[in-house]
Amino acid sequence: MDWGGIFNNAAGWIISPTTIAYALAATGLAVHFGYAGLLNFGVAGFMAIGAYSYAISILSFGLPWWVGILIGMVGATVFALILGIPTLRLRADYLAIVTIAAAEIVRLLFTSTVFDEWTNSADGLGGYHAGFREANPLPPGEYGFGPWVYSSDGWWVRLFGLILLAIAVFIVWAVMRSPWGRVLKGIREDEDAVRSLGKNVFSYKMQALVLGGIFGGFGGVVLALPSAVVPATYMTSLTFYIWTILLLGGAATVFGPAVGALIFWVVMALLDGILPGLAAAGILPISAIQAGVLRYVFVGIALMLLVIFRPQGIFGNKRELTFVK
Repeated sequence: MDWGGIFNNAAGWIISPTTIAYALAATGLAVHFGYAGLLNFGVAGFMAIGAYSYAISILSFGLPWWVGILIGMVGATVFALILGIPTLRLRADYLAIVTIAAAEIVRLLFTSTVFDEWTNSADGLGGYHAGFREANPLPPGEYGFGPWVYSSDGWWVRLFGLILLAIAVFIVWAVMRSPWGRVLKGIREDEDAVRSLGKNVFSYKMQALVLGGIFGGFGGVVLALPSAVVPATYMTSLTFYIWTILLLGGAATVFGPAVGALIFWVVMALLDGILPGLAAAGILPISAIQAGVLRYVFVGIALMLLVIFRPQGIFGNKRELTFVK
C-alpha cells in the first residue's frame, strides 16, 4: 500500500476548494441551527442557487464574475424568503420538511429540459472561468511545496475561497457578540420568552435564515469556481455531509464548521486510499470498488455516534444544542 501517496492526497484536501466550500456552507448552517435553532435540511439548495446564479450570469448574460457572485447572494436571499415566509411562524419541524423538499425541487428544476437554454439540464454548465481567472493577481506558474503545489489559477481559487470564508467567520463572530446575536440565541433557547420582551421573533428568524443562506450560496460559488456546475452535485447527501461537518466541529461555534470541514475531507481522503488498499490486499472480503463506497457508510455511522455521544462537537458547548435538552 502506497502510504506516502495516501497521506499526500489527504493533505491536499486541507486547502481544497471543496473543503473551503463545505466550510462556508457549514458556517451558514451554524447560523441557522447552531445559533437560531432553525432545522435547515436544504443546504444543497442554497449552494445550487449560488453556483447556478454565478454561472448563468456569466454565460447567458455576459456579466462580470463578481456581479455573478452578487446575483448568487440575491438568489440565496430570495430562496430564504420563499422558504421562511410560510414556515417560520410554525414549529421547527415544518422548516425541516419544507427545506429538504425545496432543495430537491431546485435540483430537479435545474435538471429539467424546460430551462435547458440557461441550465443545460443534466449536463450542467462549464466554461465560465475566463473572467475570474483574468482577475488573478498572481503571476503565471506553479507554486507551493510538498502536496500543496498548484498553478496560479489553482491558488487564486483557494485564496479567494479562503477570503470569503474569513469574511463569513468574522461576520458570524461579530454578530453573535452583538445584541442581535444575543436575541437570536435567546430565540433558540425560548422564543416565547423573547417574544414576551417585545421582540419580533419571526423577523429575527428570517434574518438568520437569509444570512446563513447567503453563506451557503457563497459555498456553491466556491465549489463551482475550479470546475463545472452539475446538478447531480447538489443531492440530499450533500446536505447531510454538511450536517456531519457542523456537528463534528460544533454547531454553535465560530470556527467549528471550518475545522469540521477540514477533518471531514481529510478523513474521507484517507479512507478512500486505505479501504481499497485493504480490499486489494485481501484483508477486507470485498472488492476495491465496494471498499471505496464503504467510506460513506462510515460517514453515516460517525454522524449517529456524534449525535449520541458528542452532540456539541469538538469546540461546542452541549448546553447550547436544542436537540439534547
